[in-house]
Amino acid sequence: MQRFLIAVLAPLFALLLASCSRTPLQEQQAYVFGTRVEVIVVSAEPEQGRQAIAAVLREFDRLHRAYHAWQPSELTDLNLAIQAGRPQQVSPELAAFVAEAKQFSQQGDYLFDPGIGQLIKLWGFQADEFKAEVPPAANIAAWLAKKPSIANITIAGNTITSSNRNVALDFGGYLKGVALDRAADILRAQGIRNALINIGGNVMALGSKEGRKWRVGIQHPRQPGPLATVELEDGEAIGTSGDYQRFFEVDGKRYAHLLDPRNGYPADHTQAVTILIPPGAKAGTLSDAASKPIFIAGPERWREMARKMEIGLVLRVDRDNRIFVTDALRQRLDFVGKAPEMVVVD
Repeated sequence: MQRFLIAVLAPLFALLLASCSRTPLQEQQAYVFGTRVEVIVVSAEPEQGRQAIAAVLREFDRLHRAYHAWQPSELTDLNLAIQAGRPQQVSPELAAFVAEAKQFSQQGDYLFDPGIGQLIKLWGFQADEFKAEVPPAANIAAWLAKKPSIANITIAGNTITSSNRNVALDFGGYLKGVALDRAADILRAQGIRNALINIGGNVMALGSKEGRKWRVGIQHPRQPGPLATVELEDGEAIGTSGDYQRFFEVDGKRYAHLLDPRNGYPADHTQAVTILIPPGAKAGTLSDAASKPIFIAGPERWREMARKMEIGLVLRVDRDNRIFVTDALRQRLDFVGKAPEMVVVD
């Protein structure tokens, strides 16, 4: 069973698109990175908006094809070279991606680790359709014994090597964020100052909608509709990691795609983590990469990990439906009706 978080809720989109507007809105959807993407542009010149959106979607498609983790791509070529124990000359872009992902992984104590592609495949999540099947414990133990990690990767110019042949890179927890930043750059370069970009729940706002801030919803992981809504400032990004995006169930137990590299199993102590990132050159990338280690860190360490990742606006829903939120984010949230019970932390 597969679900995709749409942090910008469909009713909110409908409201945005149907409201009276002096400036036309252009909106287009596509299916890339294994999820639905949506781009809304505010432009007095419809053709300008359509061309800008088309340029964004072309870049999304290029990134998707170039760095696909299990269909033939430059990334799978690199993984084959690692498996064979040979150096691989890669594009400057891929070398930069690997270096940046490695840096984020180190900062997050390798709880977010793009080098665990073999484990992702073992669990069946490297597939468009996956089976409800738990891998044998012996297979997981064998993977753990090999200790593959992006930390094993060495980058010298555009040449990549690995000290561990069992490393397999998978950018599933990183590339959507990169794509958000790319989209923002493309739109601005084409003269678009007001837009909303949504890649499967990772959302970035540019400017506003005729002076009104873009408002997005934070999906409740177990209930229909939003847990809360929040207005985004120009350049802010928001991202959610949830156990309801890609998962299967066996004997009533949920197994999600958010795998803990320390034990080889899906993290089951958290339902969702949402983070809000202030404007910056890497706001989109952070909205994707930084939510994973906070999610996987669990009840004892999530707040510490958020501080380590320098993320101040965080909301976490644990497996018992308890809601924890940092005070900085709580002040930004709006609720329809009575606010749910939650624990506010510094």
